[in-house]
Amino acid sequence: AGGSAAEMCAAGRRWGRRQRALLWAVLLAAWEAAWGQLRYSVPEEMPKGSFVGDVAKDLGLQLTEIRDRGVQVVSEGRTRYFALHGKTGHLVTAERIDREQLCERVQQCVLRCELIVEGQMQVYGIQVEITDINDNAPSFREAETELKMIETTAPGSRFHLPDAHDPDSGGNSLQSYELSGDEHFSLAVQAGPGGDQRPELVLAKALDREEAAFHELVLRASDGGDPARTGTARIRVTVVDANDNAPVFSQAEYTVRVPEDVPVGSTLVTVTATDADEGLNGQVKYSFKKITEKASQIFQLDSDTGAITLTRNLDFEDLKSYELEIQVRDGGDLSDIAKVVITVTDVNDNAPELTVSSALNEISEDAPAGTVVALLHVQDRDSGANGEVRCSIDKDVPFRLEKSYEDYYRVVTAKELDREQVSEYNVTVRAADGGSPALQSSAVLALRVLDVNDNAPVFLEERYSARLAENNAAGALVLTVRATDADWGQNARVRYRLAEGRVRGAPLSSEGSKQPELVLERALDREKQSSFELVLTAVDSGEPARSGTAQVLINVTDLNDNPPVFSKGVYEARVAENLPAGSLVLKVRATDADAGTNGRISYSFSNASEPALFRVGLHSGEVRTARAVGERDAAKQRLVAVVKDHGQPALSATATLHVVLAESLQEALPELSERPAGAEAAAAAELQFYLVLALALLSALLVLSVALAVLARLRRA
Repeated sequence: AGGSAAEMCAAGRRWGRRQRALLWAVLLAAWEAAWGQLRYSVPEEMPKGSFVGDVAKDLGLQLTEIRDRGVQVVSEGRTRYFALHGKTGHLVTAERIDREQLCERVQQCVLRCELIVEGQMQVYGIQVEITDINDNAPSFREAETELKMIETTAPGSRFHLPDAHDPDSGGNSLQSYELSGDEHFSLAVQAGPGGDQRPELVLAKALDREEAAFHELVLRASDGGDPARTGTARIRVTVVDANDNAPVFSQAEYTVRVPEDVPVGSTLVTVTATDADEGLNGQVKYSFKKITEKASQIFQLDSDTGAITLTRNLDFEDLKSYELEIQVRDGGDLSDIAKVVITVTDVNDNAPELTVSSALNEISEDAPAGTVVALLHVQDRDSGANGEVRCSIDKDVPFRLEKSYEDYYRVVTAKELDREQVSEYNVTVRAADGGSPALQSSAVLALRVLDVNDNAPVFLEERYSARLAENNAAGALVLTVRATDADWGQNARVRYRLAEGRVRGAPLSSEGSKQPELVLERALDREKQSSFELVLTAVDSGEPARSGTAQVLINVTDLNDNPPVFSKGVYEARVAENLPAGSLVLKVRATDADAGTNGRISYSFSNASEPALFRVGLHSGEVRTARAVGERDAAKQRLVAVVKDHGQPALSATATLHVVLAESLQEALPELSERPAGAEAAAAAELQFYLVLALALLSALLVLSVALAVLARLRRA
């Protein structure tokens, strides 16, 4: 029972560890997705179009977003290794990938690319590990190698053998060496500075030139693939006379560091070897024993001096180090081998590369702050401080830079834009490295600001006034106004209208609403209305429309289109014969509907039976006796009164006056009572009013006197 419990506990611990591992894996995947980082792996040598990963699913993108918003895959180098399948959202290989060509001598081969969603201005990093397959067998640079050994060489002596090269990695790379062919020799394998295996030939048994002048060996190299691959090289050992000495390098390995801008023709390092022999056997020659094709185009070895010179410019960004194998051989065909490691150091010879990955050409002025307008990628091929890049943006623009992902930056709006202030921007983004002196590059973003209808039309004046003569014909121009709208295009297209169709019956209209003209619908009559107060509205064509208003005051000027009019056509009066000069006979009244000078009137007589007997006040209309009335004057007098205005031309009217002369006032009264009711009704009513008023006043005075007397008597008592 105790054993069962222990096993259950152990199983529980293993299950707990698995759960924790699974949880960490899920959290890691979620963290990577949240930060826009995806990781996939794919074997090398897969055909074009092979599946790498389901990007759409892993990033939560809809297939419609991929098709409509524009998605592109950007690789670091010039070659495009991956593409996005538009219909499935899968990341696929764009061509066959050879791991050994891309990542030779690199244990983990990772290709990086970015997925840019232009509609979102979002970038997602993708890392794809290219896993190795055992598609390469170990190989030797030369199929046959010849070694020369002095027959007196002591057993246990070691000699360098050519090493094999396998570009595969991990277990598929070179794993072991094996020697076969002769009991005089054995194989030893030493570890190099970089962890690589270096085969050495060990003399196991003394040599005898007379017994065997040559020894044939086979060196076999094997990798760890399944199945394993092998490569072989033939080793021919020649036994030479004991009097010969082999040349010896002064050091087994030479190392040198040179800056990448060292001039062509410079001597980088000089290898030296000595040979104890004299004469021809003591003369040595240097040559490259092992060198890559690329290095052979850059370095030149002087066979006599051992000086290694530069024939082409170095480039740290292209290759950071070179490993050469130099062989020295004397006249007796004996040799030695030395290794030369040339390390290239970086100089600040590359300016930052600033690339606009995605950008808007236009943006609405009401876009909220933080709207992404461009996605930029910056990189510097230099290393260290020379490759550290700082980005900046113009300070006088409403934009700012934000770090997006690794070497990507976003240009976003720092505040809302105002097209009416600035309609176009040319934003300069600069990238400078940390070298001394610093190198920099720049990119210019051209951005047009689109208008929104955020401005109402504004009249040039808040209040307009106009004067217009009456009796103008319909269609006459009253006033021209103008309103401006700071917006653009359709939003700035202004139409005009009266706030009400007919304000207080005003015979006006905003004829031709696109033209800011106020015109008459019909003729004006000042005598009916002398002024108009209107509200004029300007409306733009935006959505929704905005409007502005202005007050309009129109004063109608007078024309002399109305003649004066007497209050009645015939006036009658009766006066006593003994009436003195200056006595009032009667008063004529006339009115003129016009205004100003056109409505100012004056009176005169045009005809009279006794011209010198009466006169009329020029402006008062009072008819008075010009002299005393006598017995000789005719009993009935007839006069014609004329009233005339001061217009141009003047207009006039006439009225007839009948005056009867009586001997006394008593005779005049009956005459007055006998006057026709229609003609004298107004005069009788007027006389009656004044009589009643006089009686009322007398009664009030009498009552007041009595009251005062009573009060005085009461005070004395």
